[in-house]
Amino acid sequence: MSMGQAAAYRPTKPEVAVFVSGVTSMGLEILAGRIIAPQFGSSIYTWGSIITVFLAALSLGYWQGGKHAETASNRRMSWLMLGTAGYVAIVVYGSDQLLLSASMLPLPTRYASLPAVLVLFGPPTYLLGFISPYAAELSQKEGIGEASGHVYALGTIGSIVGAGATTYVLIPALGIDMIGFLFGLILVGTAFGLTLPTLSPEPASASVAVAVLLVVAAGIGPVAFDHRGDVVYQTQTAYQELEVVDNDGVRTLYLDGARHSAMDLDDPDRHVFEYTRYFHIPMLMVDDPGEVEDVLFIGGGGYTGPKDFERSYGVDVDVVELDPKVTRTAKEYFRLEESENLTAHTEDGRVFLQNTEKKYDLIVLDAYQKDQVPIHLTQLGFMELAEDHLDEDGVFMANVIAAPSGSGSAFYRAQYKTIDEAFASTYSFRTSSWSSVQNIEVVATKADTDFTEAELATRNENRDLAIDLRGEIDGYMHAPATEDVPMLTEDHAPVGELQSSTIGQEYVIEQTDGERRTEPASSLAAGPQPATLARPAPTLEPAVSMGSQPAPA
Repeated sequence: MSMGQAAAYRPTKPEVAVFVSGVTSMGLEILAGRIIAPQFGSSIYTWGSIITVFLAALSLGYWQGGKHAETASNRRMSWLMLGTAGYVAIVVYGSDQLLLSASMLPLPTRYASLPAVLVLFGPPTYLLGFISPYAAELSQKEGIGEASGHVYALGTIGSIVGAGATTYVLIPALGIDMIGFLFGLILVGTAFGLTLPTLSPEPASASVAVAVLLVVAAGIGPVAFDHRGDVVYQTQTAYQELEVVDNDGVRTLYLDGARHSAMDLDDPDRHVFEYTRYFHIPMLMVDDPGEVEDVLFIGGGGYTGPKDFERSYGVDVDVVELDPKVTRTAKEYFRLEESENLTAHTEDGRVFLQNTEKKYDLIVLDAYQKDQVPIHLTQLGFMELAEDHLDEDGVFMANVIAAPSGSGSAFYRAQYKTIDEAFASTYSFRTSSWSSVQNIEVVATKADTDFTEAELATRNENRDLAIDLRGEIDGYMHAPATEDVPMLTEDHAPVGELQSSTIGQEYVIEQTDGERRTEPASSLAAGPQPATLARPAPTLEPAVSMGSQPAPA
């Protein structure tokens, strides 16, 4: 096609329908990840369910559309698009309740998200599958091959536009409901245009009705009490949904619906989450805490740890946080102030270490979530990279979310095995006296050490640290059995498989007010059993079903 022909080209109505169906089908697929993640996480199993359902629904739609292609018309395609837009309105309005209901089904954890994806996105994707064979039937091209090739090329181009626009423009700029509303409106507009210039009463009335339904769904939404508290800020970042919630004097950062950081509004220096106190344990393992000068945190969240270290020890703290909106939120809502001693870097943690020659006295890896772990930060190559960027007396700490033993411990044990391969000596500390999934702090020293619980307790008594670590030292654990778990390497790091046993388990987050807070999974059938208590048993706050949750940071 010459430049003149391209400039004079005017797509036919069926071609426009194919392009729009490609845009909306792929846009909905990208959006599905954001809708499903707060309830089921964004593990490989969740994305596998999304891709499987979309491909299956499209294939079934193509097949059925081809069987009925002889009845194809612009009006029929118009009704298909209106039906899709109407279902999108249902997704916008009722996705939260549908997700909650689907999470209660007694399914193996790896298949838990499949029913929700099927119910929410199977029907609209199936309807969109009819468009391409209908358009091929109505094509003005000569020959079946040319017609089908032209149609599927247009659909693929639409999919590229839909994927790119949703990923790079819509999700960072708009909320989930508004994006769904926009896709629905595009479908309604296209459906209405397919009936022109003849304005039939039925399609016109249906277009108006579906448009109103979309407005109501996006504008009103389901009325529900938010048990978390008052949402003071909410946005979609390039990586996740971000919310700041105030409740009973505590401000909490939620990422994809999961608690990540908390700050006491009356006492901002208090550790709300117990596990952040464990960040001080490496100060017991260095020869002289006064010689600690440079600290690196990989993962920022609400910047609890970095702020604490700068304030407590006056050290230079570098923080590597991938999501710039997380850092901006920490500045606006969690009293983060960059200074000569505290610097925030917007970068991937592994890339940062590859590009810097700086050595650190302490590196804290706090970028894991319960079911959303950056695999490249779990592998042996990264651990060796971190070891190489430590001074001779340096200490590495990883905040791992798993059960300390038994069911749900596979990821912790594999991570321990990997870290132990890269470092001379490795230790681990549980943050809860219960056997549930929890934050486990894996600490490794570059030098060959042999710290016992008693020796750490003695050092705690003799050293003037920012906090008393007696309770945290009680969480000292012996090395776990690792014979049945793999070492995580660049060639083989089955993190999703290792984590799958934790999805159905309750995630316990200890708080410094003495209460045991829980983040329930989509199913609590495999509830925790209390372990031997090193501290008095905390009280249990009633769990509220919110889906499997990532770790706070």
